[in-house]
Amino acid sequence: MTTQTDATVAPAASANTGTDAAAPAVPSGRRRRRVGGGFAVVPLLAFVALAFGIPALAMLNGAFTVKDPATGATSYGVANVTASMQGAYLTALIGSVKLSAFSAAIGVVSGLLLAQAVVTSRSRMLREAVLTASGVLANFGGVPLAFAFVATLGNSGFLTRRLDLTDKGWSLYGFSGLTLAYLYFLIPLMVLTITPALEGLRTQWREAARNNGATNAQYWRHVALPVLAPSLLGGFVLLFGSAFAAYATAAAMVGSSIPLVTLQIADALAGNVLVGQENVALALSLDMVLVAGLVMAVYLPLQRRSARWLA
Repeated sequence: MTTQTDATVAPAASANTGTDAAAPAVPSGRRRRRVGGGFAVVPLLAFVALAFGIPALAMLNGAFTVKDPATGATSYGVANVTASMQGAYLTALIGSVKLSAFSAAIGVVSGLLLAQAVVTSRSRMLREAVLTASGVLANFGGVPLAFAFVATLGNSGFLTRRLDLTDKGWSLYGFSGLTLAYLYFLIPLMVLTITPALEGLRTQWREAARNNGATNAQYWRHVALPVLAPSLLGGFVLLFGSAFAAYATAAAMVGSSIPLVTLQIADALAGNVLVGQENVALALSLDMVLVAGLVMAVYLPLQRRSARWLA
């Protein structure tokens, strides 16, 4: 009996030992790497907190700080935010949204067509040339861009005089002229943004559509565009934000002839406001952040959906 009991317990003990040995254990080296990776993110988080967190808090504090013109006393209230949504400030905000949305929509369509031509091209040199030029032109803006357009399409510009554009009703210093100037850097930016997504479209999808009798237009309508829709919307958000925040190009080219929120903020920061409304510029900045946040709220859910297809 004693021998049988010992023999019975021994396999059970062996089985339990085998079970414990088979349990997965995280190596200490991998655990140390995880901890080290967590500490490696600390400098980035500190930089984000200093570069974005502190200015954001200062903007919020100033936007809701109201100054009494008579006594100079300050208090918290919504007078600045209310003022930023009325009169000339509201007109400037609506003008910026219209200009940004219109130029971004044209940039998305034009950039998609150009990027598709580059992706389907068999010339590697053409592809590299277009992408390199797009990388340069996407960062070309501000006063140099305004000067280039004034010298080319201004009232005394080269093409304006050569083609008699003034007699045909052309004016660079209006809505259409500023849109054209914005497209100079928005279209290259869209090419850089949408090219990776176009490269993620698998050739098997096109072949399957053709085998089922679909035309090229039907393939783009039912397969390619639904997959690319989040990426296109993401490109629209990026282009919208770039045009919405642009200041130097508009200030140097059109001045105050077109109401834009960035120009209103510059005037407020320069002191060109009524007494007691010095913080309206911070309220306008808060309005810009809210507009950008609403656009991003639409984009992020669709981006997660697209990632499953293009992964």
